[in-house]
Amino acid sequence: MDQANPFETPRTFSLHRAEYLVGLAVSTGLIIAHFDEIRWLPAIVLFLYIDLIGYIPGAIAFRRSGGRPIAKTYYVLYNVMHSLITQAAVAALWCWLVEPEWALLVLPFHLFGDRGLFGNFMKPFALPFEPVRQKGYLRLLDDLGVAHPKPVGHIQDPEPVGHVPAPRKADAMAGQSATKVVR
Repeated sequence: MDQANPFETPRTFSLHRAEYLVGLAVSTGLIIAHFDEIRWLPAIVLFLYIDLIGYIPGAIAFRRSGGRPIAKTYYVLYNVMHSLITQAAVAALWCWLVEPEWALLVLPFHLFGDRGLFGNFMKPFALPFEPVRQKGYLRLLDDLGVAHPKPVGHIQDPEPVGHVPAPRKADAMAGQSATKVVR
C-alpha cells in the first residue's frame, strides 16, 4: 500500500522493492552509457512532469487538510502519473509524435526510483496521501509474530489523517437500527 503500511511482511516488501532496484540499475546504466546522446531539457521535463501533476498537488492538499479528508482526485492523479502503463503510453506517443530518443529513459528511472528507493507504490483511497503507519497494519504484524519496521519519515507516528475510514459493519448496522427506532 505504502512504505508505512505495505500489508506485506517487511521481508517481502524489501524483496518487492529490490525488483524495482534492478530496473533502476538497468535504466541508470543505460543513461550513463548514452549520456552524451540524451537531450537533457526534454529529459528533465519528462522526469519532473510526473510529480508536478501526480504528487505535488496531493502533497500540498494533504498538508493543508489539517486532518480532514482530501479529494480522491489527488490519489487518482498520483496513481495515473506513477503508472508504468501510463508512462509506457507517454513514451510510445513521444516516439510517434517526436522521435524515439534516450531522454525517455528518465520515465522508468523515475518510477523505478520511487518504488525501489522510497517504497512508493500506488496510493489506495483508504489510507492517507502521505505514509502514516496504521494500527491495523501493526496488529497484522503482531498477529504474524513479525517485528515492526522502523517508522518512516516521521519522528513519531501521528494519527492517520487525510482519509475517511470505512465504516465497520457493526457500526453501520447500529446506525440502521437507530434510524428504524426513531421513525
